[in-house]
Amino acid sequence: MSKLSINEIKKKLNELSGNDAEQLIMTLEDDTRVSVRKVIDQYKARQKKFSDELARIYSMKEYERKYQMADYICGIDEVGRGPLCGPVVTCAVILPKDVIIPGVNDSKKLSAKKREELAAVIKDKCIEYSIGMVDSSEIDRINILNATVKAMESAVNSLKHRPQVLLIDALHLPDITDIRQESIVKGDATVFTIAAASIVAKVTRDHMMDEYDRQYPGYGFAKNKGYGTREHIEAIKKLGPCPIHRRTFIKNFL
Repeated sequence: MSKLSINEIKKKLNELSGNDAEQLIMTLEDDTRVSVRKVIDQYKARQKKFSDELARIYSMKEYERKYQMADYICGIDEVGRGPLCGPVVTCAVILPKDVIIPGVNDSKKLSAKKREELAAVIKDKCIEYSIGMVDSSEIDRINILNATVKAMESAVNSLKHRPQVLLIDALHLPDITDIRQESIVKGDATVFTIAAASIVAKVTRDHMMDEYDRQYPGYGFAKNKGYGTREHIEAIKKLGPCPIHRRTFIKNFL
């Protein structure tokens, strides 16, 4: 083993996994080269990071284990309650019980790039997901809380598989009476399936706001995603509202 170059050792570690990789590390422990010691330390650091991430995901799946007898457990979350314009968007997602997707977390804690990567993995690995949304005019008519509930119910009712359990971020869906519901405060940060829903909902809405930025230039929608930044408020005062602005949200700026 001492005859192997550092690049060859790295290549072997990348090719091996589990017990085979650990066996190689044990063999390398006797290698006195400083560069080999560095490779070993880097490998152990990566393994610890991965192990810690698996433990975090396991902790986040507490509610899913609670309902392990259910065939389909659905996580639900929303994005877009606070912006001055655009729709409120919700996602309902059903994941296989044994799925593990490292990195899944509250969408607000992730970079845009990481959300995009994870959303693609979630969509690929899920049993099914559905998007619900309510536009700005409906939000003005029925208020944002009712609009959010309506969008969540729409997402659930659009699923082809009827869940036995809904894990929802801090809300209850009164018109869905045939499914058990768990309303969990800060569920997007603590419950795996809700966090996955939050990521898909966020990416979906962000893409919509990018398109709105092309339709209605001048408001900075691609950057602010409709939230009330100083630049956005100044643009409303200068240009007036566009068709996707929520009149009940911006009345104080007009």
